[in-house]
Amino acid sequence: MKILWKTGLAAASLVLFAAYAAPFATAANDPPKVLHAFLSTGETGLDPAVASDVASLTLLENLFDPMLRYDYLARPVKLQPNTLRAMPEVDAAGTTYTFHLQPGIHFTPDAAFKGQPREVTAQDYVYSLKRLYDPALKSPWVFLFEDKIVGDEALRRDFSYDSPIPGLQALDKYTLRIRLKAPDASFLFYLALPASGVVAREVAEAYGSQVGNHPVGSGPFMIGEWKHSDKITLLANPGFRPTVFHAAPGSGADPACRAIAAGLEGKRLPLLDKIEVKIMEEYQSRVLGFLNGEFDFIEQVPESLRDMVLDPDSSQPVLKPELARRGMQLMPFPVLQTYYMWMNMDDPVIGGYGKAQVALRRAIALGYNSGEDIALLKKGLALAAQTPLPPNVLGYDPSYRSPVSYNPVLARALLDRFGYRKGKDGFRTRPDGSPLTLVMHTEPSMVGRLRDELWRKNLNAIGLRVEFKSDKKTEIIKASRLGKVMMFETNWVADFPDGDNFYQLLYGPNSGRANYANFKLPEYDRRYEQARQMGDTPQRRALYRELAQLIHAYNPWVLLTHPISADIRQPWLKNYMRHPVEFSNWRYLDLDPQQRSEAGRARKSAK
Repeated sequence: MKILWKTGLAAASLVLFAAYAAPFATAANDPPKVLHAFLSTGETGLDPAVASDVASLTLLENLFDPMLRYDYLARPVKLQPNTLRAMPEVDAAGTTYTFHLQPGIHFTPDAAFKGQPREVTAQDYVYSLKRLYDPALKSPWVFLFEDKIVGDEALRRDFSYDSPIPGLQALDKYTLRIRLKAPDASFLFYLALPASGVVAREVAEAYGSQVGNHPVGSGPFMIGEWKHSDKITLLANPGFRPTVFHAAPGSGADPACRAIAAGLEGKRLPLLDKIEVKIMEEYQSRVLGFLNGEFDFIEQVPESLRDMVLDPDSSQPVLKPELARRGMQLMPFPVLQTYYMWMNMDDPVIGGYGKAQVALRRAIALGYNSGEDIALLKKGLALAAQTPLPPNVLGYDPSYRSPVSYNPVLARALLDRFGYRKGKDGFRTRPDGSPLTLVMHTEPSMVGRLRDELWRKNLNAIGLRVEFKSDKKTEIIKASRLGKVMMFETNWVADFPDGDNFYQLLYGPNSGRANYANFKLPEYDRRYEQARQMGDTPQRRALYRELAQLIHAYNPWVLLTHPISADIRQPWLKNYMRHPVEFSNWRYLDLDPQQRSEAGRARKSAK
C-alpha cells in the first residue's frame, strides 16, 4: 500500500501502522474488495470540527466515530448506538443524558501516541465537543450546541480546553454526562453528525492547524493515499472494533431492505478492503466513468445528462434498455434536500424590510417558473418546494401550499405598483429612477449555465435585468459570509431528519453562517426558538406553518425544488441502499470482484 504523509511526525506512523496491520492481513488467495467511488467536489480538510462541505463530511463519516449513528435500513430513520453500549439514558425532564461507552475502542495508530495503543474514553468526547467552541477553529457547527449545555458560557467568555463545564463531564473512563439548559428534541441527532466524531487531544495538539490534513479517528476506515482534491484512498481499519450487523426490528418493511438485511445479517463490518475515491467535478466525466465501469455506483445523475442513462421514450424514469441488459439498476431516491435561491437581506438593492424591497423579492419569486424547471432541468425528478421542508422530514406538512407560485402577470403588476418602472430599454429602474441590475452568482458548469438561462428568461420576462458572476461554490460561500453576494441558488441537505435543521437556515443569530440570506426578523426568531424546544407535536407543526408564512411574506428565499435522485448501481455491487441522512453507506457495501472483471471483459469485446 502507498501512504502519503506530509510531516516528519506522521512519517513515524508508517512503522506503527505496519506493526498494527500485520495480524489482520487479507489472505493472499482472496482478491481484495476495492470500491470505486467519486466525490463531485474536492474536500476542504478532514477535521470534524471544521469541515462542512459534502465531500469532507462523506469522508469523515468513515474515519471518525460519533457516539450515535443511524440504522442503515430503518425507515423512517432511527438512531442507534455507535460507540455506546446502548442508547443514552435520559432523565424525566429531558435535560440530562448519560452515555456509556463501549470499552476497547481504539484510535488508529499515530506517532502522537508514542507507540502506545490509544483507547477512546469519555474524556475524549468532552474534549471533542469543546473543540466546536474553540474560537480559533471557527466551527460552523457550534450553533447546534452553544447556549444549550449547562455552563458552556465559560467557553465563550474565556475559552480553555481545561475549563470545567458542569453540563459536560466524564464521570469515569467510559461514562459521559451532558446536561442541557432546556429540552432540545433534536439533541441526539447532533451527536450523530460527523462534527461530533471523537478526536484525540494528542493528535490535535501535535498537528495544530494542520490536523485537518492528518485525520486520526477510530472509524471503520483510515486514510491511505491522499492527493488533495484529486484522489483519496481509504483502507479498512484493521483494528476496528468487532461490529456485526444485525437488522433492527421494523427495518425490513421494504422488500429491498429485507433482501439487504438478509445479505448482511451476522457479517462483520466493514466488508470492503479498500475504497478508491476520485474527485470528479465535471458532470459528463462522472456519467461516462460510471458507464465505462470505472465507478461502482453513481448518485444523483445530473439533470442535464439524464438522457444518457434514462429512456427518453418512457413517461417514468427508467433505465435505457441497453443499460438494463447490462444488469444496472436504477434506484430513484427522494432526497432530504431543498433547492432555493437566497437573496441578501443586507444588500442595498435587493435587501431590506420595506414594502418596495419586499415587492421586488416577491416579484422575483412570482416570476420563477417551477414547472419549467422540473420538466426541463430536472427531467421530472423533482417536487416543487412549498416550504423549506422536504418530504420525510419531521414537521413536513403535505397539505401546505405556498401562496407564492408562478404568476408573471402578478409579478409585473407588483413591480409597477411599487415604482419599478420600465425604461426605454425595456428593463425596470429602482423606485428612485436609478438603474436596477440584479447580480446572481453562479457555478461554472453545464447545469449552472442551464440554470442561468432559465433565471435570465424568467427575470427578463418581468422586466428585470440580471447579470451572472461565475465562481467556484467554495469561493461563493466565502463571499456570502462576508455579505458580498446579492443572490445565489444553492441547496441544503439535511444534517438530521428534523424540520429544525431547515428552519434554522433563516434564524437571525445564524446570519453570516448557515443563514446566508442574513434574514433577521424578530417574529421569525421568536417562533423558531419556541419550536426548537418541542418534539414533533401539533403545536410545533402550527409554529412551522407560521414560519413558512413569514418566509412567503418577506421572501428572503425563492423556494425551488426537492430533488428525486436518479441513483444507479452496477450489478456487482451488493447491499447498496441510499440513506436519507448519512452521506455514505460504504461500511455496509460488498462487491463481487470476479463479476466486475467479467463485465469489463464483456465491454471490451463489445467495442
